[in-house]
Amino acid sequence: MEKRKQRQSQQDKPFRGIRMRKWGKWVAEIREPNKRSRIWLGSYSSPVAAARAYDTAVFYLRGPTARLNFPDSISEEAELRDLSAASIRKKATEVGARVDAQQTHGHPPAESVPSSRVCEKPDLNEYPSPETSDDN
Repeated sequence: MEKRKQRQSQQDKPFRGIRMRKWGKWVAEIREPNKRSRIWLGSYSSPVAAARAYDTAVFYLRGPTARLNFPDSISEEAELRDLSAASIRKKATEVGARVDAQQTHGHPPAESVPSSRVCEKPDLNEYPSPETSDDN
């Protein structure tokens, strides 16, 4: 009986810190440490987006020792500083919205992109130099 309940719970909540609403949206929220209040992290179409928003918030609240759903997805340049609940909410919802957009528009999720390959954003206001031109 208990194993069946545990298995059903894993299917209902595939990731830590999220839950599914009756109408199918996935939501994420987290309790502030040493407080009764919660930080609302948003409502998303996919459980992965909600879980990534949760991961961002828990990382900023609890530091690098936090238990994350996607430990490899936290960027190396993320600065750990004392942020307000509003700042944490903003950062988490930005990440969740970006992942949600990638998932709903058919782009590959960030987890499938090799982390060793870093892609810089090109300056679109610069003309290409002759050395890097593709017409050779």
